[in-house]
This record gives sequence, C-alpha cells and structure tokens, in this order.
Amino acid sequence: MNENERALYWVKMLHTVAWAFFAGCIVALPILGALRCFRTAAVLAAIVLAECAILAANRFRCPLTDVAARYTTDRAPNFDIFLPRLLAQYNKLIFGTLYVVGGGYVLWLRLAAR
Repeated sequence: MNENERALYWVKMLHTVAWAFFAGCIVALPILGALRCFRTAAVLAAIVLAECAILAANRFRCPLTDVAARYTTDRAPNFDIFLPRLLAQYNKLIFGTLYVVGGGYVLWLRLAAR
C-alpha cells in the first residue's frame, strides 16, 4: 500500500465512523421519542442540525470528501467512505428523510405529552 492509499484508507475510516455516529443519532430519534426521552432526542437532533450546517457551508459536501479527493482520482459515490455505492449515493436523501420524519414524530409525541 503506497502513501496515498494509506492516507485515503484513514480518511475513509474517519468518514465512515463520523457517518455511523450521525446515522445513529438519526435512527435513535424516534426510539428516544417513544421512550419519552425528549431532552436526549433534542440534543441528538441539534447535533445532526449542526452537521447539516457544516454540510451547507461546504456546498452540501462533507469536508472529508475534499480531503479524500487529494489522494485519489476516483469519484465514485463511495470513493471517500466505506459504504455500499447506492447508500453513499443516496445517503442525504435517505437520512435526511429519516431525520425529518423522526424529528417530526418526536415533536408530535412531545406536544401530545403536554
């Protein structure tokens, strides 16, 4: 493995860990809502919202994508992360939808609990 391949591997690893963290936050939202853990759900929703702001400030691309691009000419949807191609390609659509639906569900539960 040459130096560029090694660097790309570690960028992909970091990117995958970060993705798993944020995906986990999104998946946890409706579960936390169902458990009536509204403060924890709000904290996770705020963390994901901060990530959305970072993406928006970077032309809706993860900053790690730009770092990975330094080490390869590959531009497949998953060149910068250890995810299946289709999941990497539709990641924002899938998890954006889950975030909005999950957040709406938590909000609905919170308002209904009053």
